[in-house]
Amino acid sequence: MNRRHFIHTAAALPFISAIAAEKPKRLILRSSWQTVNIGDIAHTPGVLALLEKHLPDVEVRLWPSKLDNGVGEMLAARFPKVKVIQGEDVKKSFEECDFLLHGSGPSLVAQADVVKWSQATGKPYGVYGITFSGQQNPRTIKDKTKQPVQTIDVLSGAKFVYFRDSVSLELAKKMGCTCPRMEFGPDGAFAVDLKDDAKAVAFLKEHGLEHGKFLCCIPRMRNTPYWTLPEKKAALDEKKHARNEAMKDHDGKPLLDAIVSVIKNTDLKILLCPEDKTQMQIGKDMLYDKLPEDVKSRVVWRENYWLTDEAISTYRRSAGLFGHEMHSPIMCIGNGIPAIVCRWAEQTSKGYMWRDIGLNDWLFDLDKEDELERVAASVLAMAKDPAGSKAKAEKARDFVMVKFAASMGVVKSQLPA
Repeated sequence: MNRRHFIHTAAALPFISAIAAEKPKRLILRSSWQTVNIGDIAHTPGVLALLEKHLPDVEVRLWPSKLDNGVGEMLAARFPKVKVIQGEDVKKSFEECDFLLHGSGPSLVAQADVVKWSQATGKPYGVYGITFSGQQNPRTIKDKTKQPVQTIDVLSGAKFVYFRDSVSLELAKKMGCTCPRMEFGPDGAFAVDLKDDAKAVAFLKEHGLEHGKFLCCIPRMRNTPYWTLPEKKAALDEKKHARNEAMKDHDGKPLLDAIVSVIKNTDLKILLCPEDKTQMQIGKDMLYDKLPEDVKSRVVWRENYWLTDEAISTYRRSAGLFGHEMHSPIMCIGNGIPAIVCRWAEQTSKGYMWRDIGLNDWLFDLDKEDELERVAASVLAMAKDPAGSKAKAEKARDFVMVKFAASMGVVKSQLPA
């Protein structure tokens, strides 16, 4: 390089740097799958909170499936800088954004949209905290040769894939996924920091539930009966309904036994609460109505659905949680609150994340009679040792947060320098 060329180049550097500084790094988060379940709602604010903390200089645009039922307003209040994109804004964001991040979920939920992004832009994408069952997502599109795009191929084309349970990770490897970085990565819902303390405190006061003096319990059916929800407009699934009816007493028994044991051996109360809109009635039919009267007097049945912010504010004030669900326990552990998970064959492998984060003692398979019989004793042990149980929950939370910091570093590495 001659002297004159160097001088001209050096003089231009501040101008070039200024232009680069004016162009923010931009990322699309594809998330927000549905709003009838506080766990599905939680995926989005969890990942948004992580992006806000670890990538503060990145402009994040949320591309949602659903933000109704007050969820859009809740997210806007917590994340006022995040732009929600739909319609033409999506097309514009394809041009302006550098990277697409598929958020946490039960599968590669938005597979078709990931493929659209890749084919339209040629830009990179990543997958953050999903379960993989080996099934090919039916919501797919064809590639440029008109051939169907398979889920395993979409995962292979990602810069990284974080699986929220080790079973999914091993299955993807076994099926030939060639993504250059595949690791265990916790569900984004662990990072949710939403709150609605006013609603939570008002509800607890109305029902005589004191801070640290109650456990939460969430029952569910083997198959979510979406056909009972008007907004889903789903037809009755006779086979799934029959399975639910056949197993509801079997699955409800360990929770009933745990409730009775806690009431008779501690001074705690029990709050029966929902994770999705079908579970208020399930809580009443499966548990509340079957309790002895002397036990029922210290059990509160929540008859109305709630949003994620109020639920978390309630969980934070509880002594712990147990039941058939997954994401309320996730949100509890993310806030250092003890939580016991019961699972069964109809659920995906997501429950095994409890084993992955060091909580195998709080994971029970209700298809195994020996494990089913240990649920009540484990819930009672959790209730009678609040300090030890909280320490165990906090240790798991700390492990998860370390994983988050590392994975967010990988997200950052895929954006322009």
